[in-house]
Amino acid sequence: MDNQNIKPTEGEMEILQVLWQKGNATVREVHEALSKKDSGYTTTLKLMQILHEKGMVERDTTQKTHIYKALVSQDKTEKQLVNKMIDNVFNGSAARLVMQALGNHSASAAEIDEIKKYLDSLK
Repeated sequence: MDNQNIKPTEGEMEILQVLWQKGNATVREVHEALSKKDSGYTTTLKLMQILHEKGMVERDTTQKTHIYKALVSQDKTEKQLVNKMIDNVFNGSAARLVMQALGNHSASAAEIDEIKKYLDSLK
């Protein structure tokens, strides 16, 4: 799938995150992982069918229970979504995105150390 076409909705993104974590999963397994959400099983099924139609997941139909697997990588999806956010929300400024993220969410000491090491590696 072409990176430019990765445009998951919020609900689709939640499903992709479950599939990235589990690798392969049935609709029931995904639905149970999302059980905190207020959606029904049929909503999860429909979103997974839409993801399949978009070419973002594959579906193994060789068994009675269909098994789904993400076709788009987590890394590429995250990169595309962050780039889109930087362009559309922060007027192309990655620094503004980082400052906003760190200002709105507290980072652990380990995360701050990791960020510092990453910034040092860019010099």
